[in-house]
Amino acid sequence: MGLVPDWLVDGINTAFPKNVCLVGIALPDGYAQISPRGSVVVYDENTLAIWNRGGGTTAESGSDGSKMTVYFRNSEFGARGGNGLLPAGGIARFYGTAEVHKEDGDVREKVWTTMHPKERENDPDKAGHAVLIHLERAEQLNHKPLGDLPGPE
Repeated sequence: MGLVPDWLVDGINTAFPKNVCLVGIALPDGYAQISPRGSVVVYDENTLAIWNRGGGTTAESGSDGSKMTVYFRNSEFGARGGNGLLPAGGIARFYGTAEVHKEDGDVREKVWTTMHPKERENDPDKAGHAVLIHLERAEQLNHKPLGDLPGPE
């Protein structure tokens, strides 16, 4: 079983625009830069990805090997009024390391085509690049692994 449960893939891939994921990256001064990202998608069971249009601190600070965190929250997955799959507030956190893909190729194309169409409209010239986030761990809000959750029956 991978770090991203099958039952959460669609929730992440369709988070934008209502439940935009937050992406954090460590800056050179040690502080975390947190940015909302509508382009977060599941690349595979152990990898998330973003489309980086550039121009911001996150883009400037991100390079191969950068540590990144993705924060997903959707109350429809929570215990109160949701399906209960993420009982602690409908929250999941993902931690991993960046791999940047600036050149054309299969990785860049897969991220481009998987992200929400509105996000593609924000980069009509396809000038940005793909960033894979190779996950080291995925947790619920209470720090327990997502793999400890039973998933839908």
